[in-house]
Amino acid sequence: MSGSEFSVAVIGGGLGGLCLAHGLRGAGVPVTVYERDRTRDERLQGYRLHIDPDGAAALRACLPEANREVLMAASGVSAPVFRMADERLRTVAAFGPRPGAPAEEHYSVSRITLRQALLWGLEDTVVFDREFTGYEHAADGGVVCRFADGSQARADLVVGADGGGSRVRRRLLPGAERRDTGIFAVAGKLPLTEETRAWLPPAFLQGATSVLPREHGGLFFTSHELGESAAGLPAGIGGQDAAHALNPGTLFDNMGSYVLWAYAARPERALPAEHGLPSETDGAALRALVADRVRGWHPLLRRMIDGSPDDGVSRLAIRTATDPGHWEPGTVTLLGDAIHSMTPMAGIGANVALRDAALLARHLGGARAGRTGLIDAVGAYEAEMRRYGFAAVRRSLAQAHMFVGDSLGRRAAAKAVMRSVSAVPPLRRRLFGTPLALTGSTAHTL
Repeated sequence: MSGSEFSVAVIGGGLGGLCLAHGLRGAGVPVTVYERDRTRDERLQGYRLHIDPDGAAALRACLPEANREVLMAASGVSAPVFRMADERLRTVAAFGPRPGAPAEEHYSVSRITLRQALLWGLEDTVVFDREFTGYEHAADGGVVCRFADGSQARADLVVGADGGGSRVRRRLLPGAERRDTGIFAVAGKLPLTEETRAWLPPAFLQGATSVLPREHGGLFFTSHELGESAAGLPAGIGGQDAAHALNPGTLFDNMGSYVLWAYAARPERALPAEHGLPSETDGAALRALVADRVRGWHPLLRRMIDGSPDDGVSRLAIRTATDPGHWEPGTVTLLGDAIHSMTPMAGIGANVALRDAALLARHLGGARAGRTGLIDAVGAYEAEMRRYGFAAVRRSLAQAHMFVGDSLGRRAAAKAVMRSVSAVPPLRRRLFGTPLALTGSTAHTL
């Protein structure tokens, strides 16, 4: 096959697949995205994402300038500040941004808004209502994709960007598993209003905090603070779009400022033996469960949870991928959760998927320009993606175990390490950046 003549079919119109489509279009590679949702507003995920330097670089590399402008207008303030505290909100360690780090490398955005901004401009690229069912290798070296409605589509390369339950992965790598960690998590939103701002301390609105008590379980919270520019977004992206109109409520409000919180634990340690977990959508029961678990913690934490509307509370599945090891590159590949899904505890899954998209677009752009062959480009992408992708999976899983307190000794050791790092300036700057000013000692109330 000539290195400059190939087409790409992307299965799945999530964040990674859409970012890849923009990158390929910019490189002159013919691409079509096949999405099982019937419309652009059908899939809604209402919590915020923190875009880190990897994700920011990928979006800059792949998105047209107009899309980037829309995205930044809809983004929120997300100070790259991290704290670890105990259940009484006494700081164990706190770290600020790396010296000289550009502000645009860290920001927050609603998942809904990010997906809408990625869809913008791809009207002739994304085909909705196409549920992928399988593929076969064609005699001419291409790949034929099959869909539930009986239709087919041929491409020279198929990219599985169809999420953690990827059908492309099951066909390509049947031994690659995605397992349940045995951890349950509940997330909720506290809207930022004049009333809530009056009692929330400034630290709740500045960066992210992990609350690790002496016993099992953990609580995380961070803010999503929108700027005034978000009000003027194009139709279909802003707060008055069809997605919000069809799904009123806190969970799907993608244009309001709020504090996001999430509690995670193992059911056998968080629930009485005779009780099961509430359903994924029973916000009132889930909120009551978390409120009960943090009883006796700092009263501001309980107030944050009690004040969160039921319709903004949901239960999250915590699963993780297993590393299938090396496989030979070919005319089918994978990106994002389809290959290296990870727990949300490190907050990097979406950023790693965006990094995949930019990396694959760059390698395929090289093949399009004739600098390398298509299979060589896929192989180069997969080798690098496996290295950082599964490193992220391992890091995220380790943080999940530490967060829920699988080993209280390990948790105590982690706190001791964080205190030590915070006290050694060269190591602190190398790993985290600049520490926040502490009052009195390394254990103080936020």
